[in-house]
Amino acid sequence: MSRLLLLVLVAMAACGEGAPVGPDAATVPIGIDTTVVALDGEHVYFGDPDRRTVSKEVTFPARDLRYSRVTLRLGLRCPTGGCDWWDRLGRLSLVVPGPGPNGELETELELARFITPYRLGGQFTVDVTDLQRVLEGPQVVRVFIDTWVGPGHANGAGWLVDAAFDYVGGMPAPDPIAVMPLWAPRRLVYGDPQRLIDPATTADLPDGLTGVRLRALITGHGQGNAGNCAEFCARDHTFRIDSEAITRNLWRDDCATTAVPNQQGTWRYARAGWCPGAMVTPWIADVAGTAGTRTITYGVAAYENTCRPDATTCGGCTLGAGCPYDGGNHTEPGWEHSAVLIQLR
Repeated sequence: MSRLLLLVLVAMAACGEGAPVGPDAATVPIGIDTTVVALDGEHVYFGDPDRRTVSKEVTFPARDLRYSRVTLRLGLRCPTGGCDWWDRLGRLSLVVPGPGPNGELETELELARFITPYRLGGQFTVDVTDLQRVLEGPQVVRVFIDTWVGPGHANGAGWLVDAAFDYVGGMPAPDPIAVMPLWAPRRLVYGDPQRLIDPATTADLPDGLTGVRLRALITGHGQGNAGNCAEFCARDHTFRIDSEAITRNLWRDDCATTAVPNQQGTWRYARAGWCPGAMVTPWIADVAGTAGTRTITYGVAAYENTCRPDATTCGGCTLGAGCPYDGGNHTEPGWEHSAVLIQLR
């Protein structure tokens, strides 16, 4: 059994979904308005113990109830010693039992991604209505922030993280009946001919769907190389579901008006899919709900990082990195990437 198929089966079992599409829409029970607090001031920091990753058991509403809207409210607060000075990548995920890409006993389903502000806290919201079939019953929620400071550090003591889910009872339209993980959160190296970006997987879709929704989180990181990729270069990204292609130029130029204001640092600059002090906007696209085995691929416009250490001819280095390659401020470019398919009825 492939790892993807096992993940799909686990996710569908967790949602009360099997081979049938699900209960008739006229008979599904509607949930009542409620709020589930998943994290309340969890201190995330680097140190001893290392709390860059924190996992908590959470009980969401009973399975198979329907909600017209589910909203995640995520908060970042400054602990004693102050917030981390730097913008850091963070994510909120569900822990999914089953083999990970390197043989781990578990993997993650990324619910939301955010970038911390420079030295300030912030309050954010994101619509997770489409993910409600995994936001039910007992689960393990995991928060990760790529911080390298902690209590006693001169550049801040990390972050206090809050996370709550607000459920509004009602029948969603369309009804998201199952969440199928495609790729767990991972870093795809960009611009190295020896490590091409060409992942492919399959998804088995049942009869009776009205459509399928792709929900992906992609952000670019790394700089000091040709084109200052991947943080500061706009590139076309393409998902293909069988012959259906979905292409988007990943770039975000609204940071000055959407991110937490009055930060330190370069928070106003446009970047590849993110802003310091803001939630990452999910890439959402509706596709045909054709039953059967569907093949899904992902790719990015061609690029070579000629500032990497093993480049045949060094070139394009910026931010103090020189040729022949001498380090400098070069950071290997890559895309933080995860994706799911949501079955709709």
